[in-house]
Amino acid sequence: MENEEQEQPLISHLVELRNRLLRIVLCVLAIFLAMSPFANEIYHFLAQPLLKFLPQNSTMIAIDVVSPFLTPFKLVLVAAILLSIPVILYQFWSFVAPGLYIHEKRMIAPLLFSSTFLFYLGITFAYFIVLPLVFGFLTTAAPEGVTMMTDIAKYLDFILTMFFAFGAAFEVPIFTIVLVWVGAFTPAQLADKRPYIIVGAFIIAMFLTPPDAISQTLLAVPIWLLFETGLLFSRFFVPSKADKLLDK
Repeated sequence: MENEEQEQPLISHLVELRNRLLRIVLCVLAIFLAMSPFANEIYHFLAQPLLKFLPQNSTMIAIDVVSPFLTPFKLVLVAAILLSIPVILYQFWSFVAPGLYIHEKRMIAPLLFSSTFLFYLGITFAYFIVLPLVFGFLTTAAPEGVTMMTDIAKYLDFILTMFFAFGAAFEVPIFTIVLVWVGAFTPAQLADKRPYIIVGAFIIAMFLTPPDAISQTLLAVPIWLLFETGLLFSRFFVPSKADKLLDK
């Protein structure tokens, strides 16, 4: 009898998880279907940072036979997932909220909202600031007699890598605040590790960006500045005895 009572909550949790995952899939699918008719226009918009720096009469190319068809739809699928992030985070929050303490519930919602905003802000920063500078440099660095004609699939992979790199980099303040909030570090301890953070930022940028100093610096410097921002605000999230009392 006890085993049946223990299995029942587990089954109900699994059913709830299935339902929430289904809502996420339906949201992504709905956005994908709505954007699919405009796949080529969306790709053209995404290609603007490179197209405006290409030499006159130079265009992008498609090496694979199916690339002109599949690449724009791959972009639309990724865009649908990115636009569904608020729904994904809301479903995640709704699923785990019943098992959280009072002070955790008070904190999680603002952190989810802030992390979503910062992720989108990182993508926006990459598109409007970083990519024009990177492509402006790369197109002028081509040797004489070499015409730059980028494959559309490889360009998309490069752009998505940059988007996710800068989106993740802009989450540094949230990560810093969470480390202090859970008691893993104090603000003073994180401040003492500042030199390592700066070096680590440039190492991360070296692996996530093209091998040029401009893009690496444009990722490493924001990581450092965002760490300092998170460190500043983390002082307001140091665990207190009152939080522990609220848990009881």
